[in-house]
Amino acid sequence: MNPYAYLSIAIAAEVVTTSSLKAVKGLSTPLPLLLVICGYAISFWMLILVMRSLPVGIVYAIWSGLGIVLVSIAALFLYGQKLDLPAMLGIGLIIGGVLVINLFSASSGH
Repeated sequence: MNPYAYLSIAIAAEVVTTSSLKAVKGLSTPLPLLLVICGYAISFWMLILVMRSLPVGIVYAIWSGLGIVLVSIAALFLYGQKLDLPAMLGIGLIIGGVLVINLFSASSGH
């Protein structure tokens, strides 16, 4: 499978999992806790597969950058958490950084 497909799965799992952390209230909520444990396991498993063929730094930059952006969007819809202008500008810079890596860096494995 294409390493970017694995990376997409890793990002999706991490976004769902991180967005679910707010629902975990200790051991009193076993279903959200199970989702978090399984979600991070899937995310890291996919990252391991990706890092067999792509550089660690590039993979982590994409995974964490897109994770930040997508979790912020999920938090808006799930929890009504709005971002102020500086936060949106910062997220814009993160998106720009991920785009620069993917479009212009020879290190990205394209």
